Amino acid sequence: MYVKQYKSKHIICGCDEAGRGALAGPVIAGAVVLPKNFSHNNLNDSKKLSEKSRNDMADFIKNKSLFWSIGIANVAKIDKMNILNASIYAMHDAINNIITKMNHPPELLLIDGNRFKTYKNIKHQCIIKGDAKYCSISAASIIAKTYRDQLMIKLDQKHPHYNWKKNKGYPTKEHRKQICKLGTTKHHRTSFKLLETQYTLPL
Repeated sequence: MYVKQYKSKHIICGCDEAGRGALAGPVIAGAVVLPKNFSHNNLNDSKKLSEKSRNDMADFIKNKSLFWSIGIANVAKIDKMNILNASIYAMHDAINNIITKMNHPPELLLIDGNRFKTYKNIKHQCIIKGDAKYCSISAASIIAKTYRDQLMIKLDQKHPHYNWKKNKGYPTKEHRKQICKLGTTKHHRTSFKLLETQYTLPL
């Protein structure tokens, strides 16, 4: 197993987000509470897994976890709040959603990265690259990533020219060329730099 359990007597909830660097689509956060004996050889940072492995792991996590949930910060919130605050908003949303399923709230939040705002009175620990270190954060990253990917595939059916089913809204060369050619949709983040200099048209 690539990642390990975080040793603690507390009820732990791992949390991570997906879509922070995309040009289009929402930020999705995952929150997961795992049983103490949870393990799987393929559990890892979602970005290090193939699409099939991620999807298989997402099913495994949903079936074997004690609780899981997602949270969403839509494009309007991203443009209004900035991407960092929107990412934290999505994580708070995921944590709030998972608490509604639990008899007792988590006692410790494990957060991927180095920035977070305290959620109510629950203690939290920020861990850089935590999705490659601890099971609950890895599981949350997989839940968030697979949920967002499926959402972007559905949006691709309405806007096929941007090829979101493949790039998931991230700033690929093809995606930026299509923005230059076709303009933006309501799903694009207007607060982001959508075009690099080489893709802008001369006046």
